[in-house]
Amino acid sequence: MKHIVDFKVLKNIPLPDSDFELLVQSETNLETILPGQFVNILITNTDKTLLRRPISICDVDYEQRSLLFYVRKVGQGTQKLSELKIGDTINMIYPLGNGFSLKAKKPLLIGGGCGIAPLLFLSKQYESKGIKPTILLGGKAEKSLSLRQKFSQQLSIFTTTDDGSCGEKGLVTSHSVMKELNQFDIIQTCGPQIMMQAVAKLAENAHVKCEVSLENTMACGVGACLCCVTKTTHGNECVCTKGPIFDSKELINFVK
Repeated sequence: MKHIVDFKVLKNIPLPDSDFELLVQSETNLETILPGQFVNILITNTDKTLLRRPISICDVDYEQRSLLFYVRKVGQGTQKLSELKIGDTINMIYPLGNGFSLKAKKPLLIGGGCGIAPLLFLSKQYESKGIKPTILLGGKAEKSLSLRQKFSQQLSIFTTTDDGSCGEKGLVTSHSVMKELNQFDIIQTCGPQIMMQAVAKLAENAHVKCEVSLENTMACGVGACLCCVTKTTHGNECVCTKGPIFDSKELINFVK
């Protein structure tokens, strides 16, 4: 069930590459959240941003009633969020969309750039079930992979960077772990679409199920504006309601 709730800002930490971490707390108990779901945040104190901004949920602490977001400044809306101060109040609609499945026994989680964010909560949900996913994270440089420090050190974590400053040099699709996809029973990925398409193609060739998290423009978050429609084998679907998580085989022209 969706709720409109005010959250108080606990932390707003600037990071390299125009990224920032935003930690917020609700006065009431959190609703149950699935890994891969997102929120729509109201942007205030501006007359240039009318629509809420969709932000994926990076981590959840039910005991502290807090949500963590990992955000990149890409426009006026996210710029305003980066300027929030401790104690400020922000209004959100949450939880929105569907979530990643949690039925696998040997999952491989692949994140690129800001797409790493929802994989943190996903990895913790697997660990709570006694399953240790393998993690593969990619970025431009080591400073782009600050979130890797938040993953459990008990997991197998691999990295790639464009400049070779952390892990293997190159793309996630060229990492050595991608040559052994048959050892996994699902691949779950979030990041740039071109990266996810390449991952999905490799998964298809290896006959491994692949779930992708789409980042279409989601203006309303409730399927009313139709801005985020994507073509699927079931017809045109709103990413904000039927997704953002899809089986890659359901997406028309996704795997080329």
